[in-house]
Amino acid sequence: MKKETKYKIVKELEESLQQNHTWYLVDYKQIPVWKMVELRKLLKRNNFRLKVIKNRLALKAIGQRFPELKPYFQKNNALAFTDSDPIALAKLLQDFSDRGKVLEIKAGLVEGHYLTPEMFSEIIKLNSKMDLIGRTGYLMSYPLSQFLRTLQTPLVNLGRLLSILKDKKEN
Repeated sequence: MKKETKYKIVKELEESLQQNHTWYLVDYKQIPVWKMVELRKLLKRNNFRLKVIKNRLALKAIGQRFPELKPYFQKNNALAFTDSDPIALAKLLQDFSDRGKVLEIKAGLVEGHYLTPEMFSEIIKLNSKMDLIGRTGYLMSYPLSQFLRTLQTPLVNLGRLLSILKDKKEN
């Protein structure tokens, strides 16, 4: 590979690492090409990216920023990137790995914090960002909806009472 090509790859990888605050280092253990294509399509549908990397070039791109990650750059590696939902990406990778036993998460960076392989199992147990936003919205609206229901109850009861009185008067 030419020096200019390597330089270009390192620059692109540096930009990807700076733009995406979350990425996982994945060992893809002799995955067949058709499964890799399937994984890339699955990630692309969910607005995530996967990039197969050369370890030496990735270490140059990382530089001195994450020294604790350097021992994990051995054998076949790929980087799965996201800038929006790290938990959804982790769950997607775990589901794909469970189906074929072809992926292993070595390490990663979640919102700028170092992630060990042991911590990855904890990440996939968390709820996604959209789920947490939905729950928060529900919790915020629940007291208000109960208050409105309380205000409506006397009017509903008055309407029922008037209906019963009308029926008795007609009979």
